[in-house]
Amino acid sequence: MKNSDTSNQLFQLAASFVNHTSRHLFLTGKAGTGKTTFLKHIVETTGKNYVVVAPTGVAAINAGGVTMHSFFQLPFGPFLPIKRNWTGQETDGAHDKLSLFQKMKMHSNKRKLMQELQLLIIDEVSMVRADMLDAIDQILRHFRRRFHEPFGGVQVLLIGDLYQLPPVVQDHEWTLLEEHYKSPFFFDAHVMSEASVLRIELQKIYRQTEKDFIGLLNGIRTNTVTREQLAMLNRRFLPDFRIPEGENYITLTSHNHKAHAINEEELLKLPGKTYNFKASVEGEFSDRAYPADEILQLKVGAQVMFIRNDKGEERQYYNGKIGIVKSIDNDKIIVSTPEDNSTIRLVQEEWQNMHYSFNSEKNSIDEKIMGRFKQYPVRLAWAITIHKSQGLTFDKAIIDAGQSFASGQVYVALSRLTNMEGLVLRSAIPPQSILSDDKVNEFVAQSESEESLSPLLKIEQKAFIENKLTTTFQWQTICQEVTDFYKGFDGRQVPNKEEAVELFSKMVQTTLGHKDVADKFLAQLQGLLPHAEQDRYAQLHERMSAAQAYFDKRMAEEVFEPLKAHIASMMKKQRIKKYLKELHALQVQLLARQQLIEQALLLTKGLSEGIDSSQVLQQADKHHREVAEKLPPPPRLPKAKVGDSKQTSMDLFKKGKSIADIAEERGLAVGTIEVHLIDFIKTGELSIFDLVPVEKVEKILPLVQKAENFSATPIKVQLGDDYSYNDIRAVFNHFIWNQSQN
Repeated sequence: MKNSDTSNQLFQLAASFVNHTSRHLFLTGKAGTGKTTFLKHIVETTGKNYVVVAPTGVAAINAGGVTMHSFFQLPFGPFLPIKRNWTGQETDGAHDKLSLFQKMKMHSNKRKLMQELQLLIIDEVSMVRADMLDAIDQILRHFRRRFHEPFGGVQVLLIGDLYQLPPVVQDHEWTLLEEHYKSPFFFDAHVMSEASVLRIELQKIYRQTEKDFIGLLNGIRTNTVTREQLAMLNRRFLPDFRIPEGENYITLTSHNHKAHAINEEELLKLPGKTYNFKASVEGEFSDRAYPADEILQLKVGAQVMFIRNDKGEERQYYNGKIGIVKSIDNDKIIVSTPEDNSTIRLVQEEWQNMHYSFNSEKNSIDEKIMGRFKQYPVRLAWAITIHKSQGLTFDKAIIDAGQSFASGQVYVALSRLTNMEGLVLRSAIPPQSILSDDKVNEFVAQSESEESLSPLLKIEQKAFIENKLTTTFQWQTICQEVTDFYKGFDGRQVPNKEEAVELFSKMVQTTLGHKDVADKFLAQLQGLLPHAEQDRYAQLHERMSAAQAYFDKRMAEEVFEPLKAHIASMMKKQRIKKYLKELHALQVQLLARQQLIEQALLLTKGLSEGIDSSQVLQQADKHHREVAEKLPPPPRLPKAKVGDSKQTSMDLFKKGKSIADIAEERGLAVGTIEVHLIDFIKTGELSIFDLVPVEKVEKILPLVQKAENFSATPIKVQLGDDYSYNDIRAVFNHFIWNQSQN
């Protein structure tokens, strides 16, 4: 399945809700309905600043994101949604709203990232505890300073199947949490009662096609399986089953030690040498999140399973495909796949540990690779745990159910199969092994019907457009950015500082003036929006055109041109790399506001022309991508040639500027400028008396003349603190110049 199925209406509607509305969304669906594909589609298509998080390390790596705990610095103990009366004697490891932030060290970039975050994607949300979702909510409200909005105003996309793996909660944790939560499931988090979460269940099944098998799986999933369906399932109980020669079955078992024992036993049965292939690990990569074996043991004849999808054009393998090791020659591993009678040479794959940061130079959230894990994309596959099988697809499998299934495990195991014919039960499935939670059934049952989603989407898109228009003219953030930059001069050492301070003092006043105009227009906008449809958005578009023309002219003349000129003047200075970076970041922030106004005009233009909201928003997305590519690159200082810096100091000195003035203008130390000028005494371009008073020269020169091997230190010791090292070096260069003239 590609990352988008245009024939799947529910899939497309869900994507539109994520990309073109502000609604929180819970996306669920039976196994094989494309939830992972949906996540990848959103990542590829959204124009919003997003991050992807998951509850476990392996889930995060597979989703291409980071763990919830690392991103939000979540505590590992329970979070209590109250203000606790602390005695100082607590040993239960729990946190409340106060203690949640006490040990949290959120650096400035992460704070900025959270402030600019627009879409939070939580994958495998079935495993997320209710208290952890509440902790995330509190963190976002706190750092975004939007205390009365669920998740601090960030749109949240929750992806997962509640009928699969449930949240893990220890007995001692639930003892603390049960006073505050109805269940450990995420949907019983307190924030869920505040947030308006749309529930969409994908229906189209890509994994199975047999109607009876699909019906059976659905009955097991919702605990509505009939006696007839259960009898049909248990006909696959074959206690004497032996895997036929040449057939490739994988055993799914409930415990890791069982899977390991089966694989180890089968590997030992094979003749020949055991080869060990060690993974390559670079940078930061937790061993608890390793997506493959650190040491992969293989023999010729070993049954293996691919654990990645092939990214090549031929797509020779997929996650869950079974094969047999045909030959091993050093690092040349050939795997045959009987299902399609082909052979594949293994090539190491790379998994990446990602890190999110805010890029102030692009006004976007960047993904940075913190660590890499490289290994051949296979594992021994005579057996695998049901937990690790989640998301995989098998044509043939032996299910070792036993009597130890937790809620949802039967469904996870059986739904890995593409058909009933490939299923073998090692033990019969009794009715009591099919467990589901009534709370889960009730929550999922409230999913929206496909028929109700289209009209709801239009309403939400209209609200989304109106919100984009109004937030465009909320100028307070711009004023704050410029004011903060202006206040930052207290700690900056930059050339011509007084001029820079004056420039940004004026810019603070300018942006405050722009805010006054923006506030007035915002009031007009809020008056026009409720009735804008009556004249087909004509008046709204006319006012937006006037606003765009006004701000485009004012910002160009009063903000961008002075800022651009200031950046150009700074390019001639030295030691201002950090300052230039700060200037560029501010420039990008201001340009982003100008581009929002352009986007707002594009929206009202489309609406006034009768274009559908979906198409208007798609055009706005396209405009956003095009503009992002045209943002000015960070200014790059030309590499100074050897001697250029000294010559610059000399030129300024010749113009009559004092050493102190030159140092201030160039952002350099006074001593550095002195060193620059001293060199010109040696060439005769500068007189010693321009730098050192006559009386000092008369004291220093005899000592320099007597010195056999010149060293400033012993002369400095003799002369004392009234004479500097640079005074002595200047006289020495004067002595050399005189010697060259005799």
